[in-house]
Amino acid sequence: MNWVLSMTYFWLKAGHIVFVIFWMAGLFMLPRYFVYHQEAAPNSPENAQWIDREGRLIRIILWPALIVSWVFGLVLAWSTGAFSQGWFLAKFALVAGLSGYHIWMVGYHKALARGDRRLSGRQLRLLNEVPGIAAALIVIMVVVRPF
Repeated sequence: MNWVLSMTYFWLKAGHIVFVIFWMAGLFMLPRYFVYHQEAAPNSPENAQWIDREGRLIRIILWPALIVSWVFGLVLAWSTGAFSQGWFLAKFALVAGLSGYHIWMVGYHKALARGDRRLSGRQLRLLNEVPGIAAALIVIMVVVRPF
């Protein structure tokens, strides 16, 4: 089995990177959509359009990209024995946190669809920084491997 994985390592790695890019793009877009959504009048046609746009982004890009990123990442980690390395455990914790952020954002979409606008535009703009900070830390863990 390891022979098969070693033969496909670079394909798995490329797929992982591609789907992480898709996932990150969606995580950058969704809070921005929320800002525009909250600026729309409740119960307006524009409000309904934002609900639809957010739902499609979540359904078509975010969930599939999250799942494929995790699958490829876990297969890569298993095939390289990364589970015992400190840098990987830190990356794993950061990715788990980013996944929690993803799930929270999906929940906020559902709240917005119900008309519950709990956050301000400023708070949503600040939340838009979370994926960028996480991505920077994850890249440092993978490239520099500080521990």
